[in-house]
Amino acid sequence: MGPFEYFEPATVEEAVSLLKKYGEGAKILAGGTDLVVMMREREIKPRYVINLGRIAGLNYVHLDGDKGLRIGALTTIAGLERAPELKSSYRIISQAAARLATIAIRNMATIGGNLCNAAPSADMAPPLLALKGAVKLTGTAGERIVPLEEFFIGPGVTTLKPDELMIEIQVPAVPAHTGGMYLKHGVKGAAGLAVVGVAAVVTLDIRDSVFEEVDIALGAVAPTPIRAKRAEALLKGQKISDGLIEEAARVTSDESSPIDDVRGSAEYRREMVRVRTWEAIRGALKLAKSV
Repeated sequence: MGPFEYFEPATVEEAVSLLKKYGEGAKILAGGTDLVVMMREREIKPRYVINLGRIAGLNYVHLDGDKGLRIGALTTIAGLERAPELKSSYRIISQAAARLATIAIRNMATIGGNLCNAAPSADMAPPLLALKGAVKLTGTAGERIVPLEEFFIGPGVTTLKPDELMIEIQVPAVPAHTGGMYLKHGVKGAAGLAVVGVAAVVTLDIRDSVFEEVDIALGAVAPTPIRAKRAEALLKGQKISDGLIEEAARVTSDESSPIDDVRGSAEYRREMVRVRTWEAIRGALKLAKSV
């Protein structure tokens, strides 16, 4: 680990000022579970490290029936796993949190850090994409809201400007009869990096047994977390049937673009996308019928 200057700003404004001053030579430390490892392995060598840990007011989970869900960017993954506000309509977020690494890492890692790291395999990205989430960013030019679907640009690359911070994750209110399921397939089970991650959020027309709305998001099978929009369109407004779900799972697999690496071949990943998508839709359906 090379030499660097270290800062602990007490406010968001102070952190933004430091980012403006030091630009691309600075790195943000939230939970540190990714940054510290990369620095130790000399994958990155920042000249300045800005620790957000002293900033109050960015660790929260607020639920408003009309406005939806608001999550502070410094909320830990363990906090999301345990949050009572997520145990019903937003259970898929708690599911994903519980599948991220080990409890020791979940106690340190933050939701903002997980998203800003922009790993294609980030566990929290698919469920938030499937929930049509957005992020609030703040910088010297003020605040802006970016749909999460537009936030990821490439592996490790986001729309964040050099002088911006993520301060909040926003999720719209969930309609009645909506259920979500996140499934992760990893070499070492839930504790390992995802080989495939699939999130499905389903809203039902109970009276007519129809898919009113379906959102499917994938992790670890493209340069960024992605939505499976062709599969979503195939299901939306259609009568629920096993054959239709199987076809949607195949289409989702076709929409993925995995690579071969040490954790699995592209062919294997595509097959796991198909299998996990089928399971995730069926699981989301079951939950949607119960609420």
